[in-house]
This record gives sequence, C-alpha cells and structure tokens, in this order.
Amino acid sequence: MNSAVETYPPDQRPPSLPPIQSVKLTVNGKETELKIAPWTTLLDALREYMDLTGTKKGCDHGQCGACTVLVNGKRINSCLTLAVMQEDAQITTIEGLADTVNGSAGGLHPLQKAFIEHDAFQCGYCTPGQICSAVGLMNEGKVRTTADIRELMSGNICRCGAYTNIVDAIEDVMNLKTA
Repeated sequence: MNSAVETYPPDQRPPSLPPIQSVKLTVNGKETELKIAPWTTLLDALREYMDLTGTKKGCDHGQCGACTVLVNGKRINSCLTLAVMQEDAQITTIEGLADTVNGSAGGLHPLQKAFIEHDAFQCGYCTPGQICSAVGLMNEGKVRTTADIRELMSGNICRCGAYTNIVDAIEDVMNLKTA
C-alpha cells in the first residue's frame, strides 16, 4: 500500500487538506479497505494502493480508454471517477476478468484468448482497456455488425493501429463473422 498520502501526521496536516478517508472497494471479488484522500481516482486507487497495474494510465483525461475497467458490468474510464464513488460497486479489472468466466484463477477470458489468437496488440499498452471495453460492449448487447463494434470501441485508442485485429478478435468471440 502506498503511504504517500499519509506523509503528514494527523496533528501536522495542513488545515486546507481534508482528512484521509476510509473506503471499501470490491475489486475482482475481493473487498479491500483503503485509507485515501477523497480526491483519489479509481485508477490511482487500483494502481497505487492495490498494486493492480494491469489498468493503464494513458491520457488521464478519459480520452484514450487505456484505464477502462468494468463497474457493475459496465465499462467506465477509471481516471474519471473517484474511488469513494464506487464503494458499493463490483469492480472488475483485467486481472480479475478471467475469474468472471471460469470462477477461479488460471484461465483466460474468451476475449483474452481471442486477442492472442488474432494478434490484436502490438505494444500492448492499450490492451487491458481494449479487452475490458470489449467485455462491456458485449454486456451492453447493442452490437449487431462490424460497424457497431468499430463505433462502440471508438473510445479506446490504439496508437499502434491494431484496430483491424482488435475488431476481428471481438467479432470472433461474438460469432459475428459468417463462414
């Protein structure tokens, strides 16, 4: 756990800083209590306090999608929400995604397998966000065509340009391709 926020002893904390807050987060099925500043984003809580570094910090402005996680099955940019706002939510990161399908650690989620099979990444930095977003997309149930996938995944940027293979991987899992 990062203790950077707790560098001030309680009696020496500058008066302008709000008190450190206790927050219970349920991430990948495990409840964890954190002592964090109220302005800590979910992204920073995951990465800096829980060591779940699979979720990536990209633009930190909600424009690239690298920080996408699932909250109650819906995809969100974790850099745009505060950790304290997600206390009663079920948060799933790329680290816990396999467990949502298999019920135990060790196996890969079908989208993780498809990304490997379709070589749907190059540097891999955006891949956790792409996969979590694709799972959220599938949960939304709005996709009917390849164009729908492209449109609904447009919030996730791949600077390497692996879009064709990413769409192929998602189509494969959704069985959208006709033989």
